[in-house]
Amino acid sequence: MTGHADGPKTPPLVLWHVPQARSFRVLWMLEELGLDYALKRLSFFDKSLRRPPYSRINPLGRVPALGIGGQVMTESLAILEWLAETRPEAGFWRAPGTAERMAWLELLHLAETVGQHLAILTQQHIVLREDHMRSPVVMALEAKRLARAFGVLERRLAHGGDWLLEGGFSAVDIANHYGVWIGRRFVALDGYPVLAAWAARCEGRPAFHRALDKDGPAEIYTRDFYPVPEET
Repeated sequence: MTGHADGPKTPPLVLWHVPQARSFRVLWMLEELGLDYALKRLSFFDKSLRRPPYSRINPLGRVPALGIGGQVMTESLAILEWLAETRPEAGFWRAPGTAERMAWLELLHLAETVGQHLAILTQQHIVLREDHMRSPVVMALEAKRLARAFGVLERRLAHGGDWLLEGGFSAVDIANHYGVWIGRRFVALDGYPVLAAWAARCEGRPAFHRALDKDGPAEIYTRDFYPVPEET
């Protein structure tokens, strides 16, 4: 990767990343922006997130963490907003006072709502390895909540454009696509044709393919679909 030669010099960037985790949002955004960065992969399962040296970088033991010069920024949506805001020429931001600013902010934070449902479903289906630890009731409830969020995104795309905002592709497409990309392992997209078509457009972007190549082997989600188990 090379940065834009005619733009301001970018401070050294380092992304700490776990394959298939929310740090993928940042990985994709960095590829979209064409920035130079170093990628440091960690594992979801080997406790490296909670041990030094990473525990000193992000004491919460989560990814992403983005090293920016001598600083570290965490929280994937905050990083997306910072990257978009500091590089407005890329068009991934909607500045204060612009017509789409309110919708941009709302959609950015909607991605975190979806992320919470994904986190609970991931815990129930994958992290809790023994059946007696899991709750079919929680799984069913969170799958329904995720489906409701998919419905919100489906309606958002009803304007007929290619992207979530009529003004074009932006950071909110990256933020929300992650939720759909992972979430369709818990809720099928059969009932959301507009959303499915949008997801396909996102996945057709060259930067998405470059990020996917760098993501690493599937580690967290190794199955195509995780159905809600029947209650016993």
